[in-house]
Amino acid sequence: MTNEPLVLGIETSCDETGIGIVRGSTLLANVISSSMDEHARYGGVVPEVAARAHLEALVPALQAALAEADVTLDELDAIAVTSGPGLSGALMVGVGAAKALAVSLDKPLYAVNHLVGHVGADVLDSPSTGSGTGPLEYPTVALLVSGGHTSLLLVRDLVSDVELLGETIDDAAGEAFDKVARLLGLPYPGGPEIDRVAVGGDPKAIRFPRGLSQQKDMEKHRYDFSFSGLKTAVARWVEQTRDAGDEVPLADVAASFRESVADILITKAIAACHDHGIPRLLLGGGVVANARVRELAAERCAAEGIELRIPPLSLCTDNGAMIAALGAQLIIAGHAPSTLDFGADSTLPATVIQA
Repeated sequence: MTNEPLVLGIETSCDETGIGIVRGSTLLANVISSSMDEHARYGGVVPEVAARAHLEALVPALQAALAEADVTLDELDAIAVTSGPGLSGALMVGVGAAKALAVSLDKPLYAVNHLVGHVGADVLDSPSTGSGTGPLEYPTVALLVSGGHTSLLLVRDLVSDVELLGETIDDAAGEAFDKVARLLGLPYPGGPEIDRVAVGGDPKAIRFPRGLSQQKDMEKHRYDFSFSGLKTAVARWVEQTRDAGDEVPLADVAASFRESVADILITKAIAACHDHGIPRLLLGGGVVANARVRELAAERCAAEGIELRIPPLSLCTDNGAMIAALGAQLIIAGHAPSTLDFGADSTLPATVIQA
């Protein structure tokens, strides 16, 4: 196999069916079919609905990606699939499809980690979406923030050495955005709505808590996150304001909440960079689409002399291209394919790069 293997990536860990095709580190296709609208009526992702949506979307997304990349299934060198972490039922759809394709086409199959895949997105380059910042250097600190995950990783090598520094001990940041949006009467998904309402708001109007940032927390939870207390603090503030007969200043609440989340995320990530002597920070995950998170990261990293890397937003949310990219890097590094006895693993640790 060449140093530019043609790899198909399948991602079905949550509510987005992602099919990506890469040649080495070149992005050829990135097709995403989201079932977000189906979940909106419930105010959050329903696992069974997500799994059924993947079943319906997978074949059309696969056909669209092949057409976009202008390749056939027979031309593929390998197939990569997310085996975890994620929603069990959703993962099973992608894993089953990937195994069927691998067996029927007699192609090698790589079962990869969803979280590490977000880091892999940064190796991709294309004329329209490439970051243009050159190859990712190692080691790097990676902050991955989405609806289901908030993780801080130390990546010494993308395909062989990833350490979990910290993660959320309760709600993920994306969950907190959804729950606070619901408190404020805003529709799902909460991230874009909070962003929209926060425009014109004062981020310093209300000092909401920064979870696990007290001195007593720093020894045991230096790199961990907690957003449950923040959500409760917002709920109490809104309740007290309404009980007093006052109108809730939505813009100020949204801006202050968003500032709290962005502040604690970036503060802990930069602390990890300093503690490990690493002048690089990579952001990934859907919450990176939040304007304030990106803005604050840019400000703090510039002030601290840390290189900030953010893949194009189309590659920050869950997608198959990042899975294909990680698969391609495993192939280039000489890693053997996965055997067919792996399954969907909803709690796959970030340290397990390939199942």
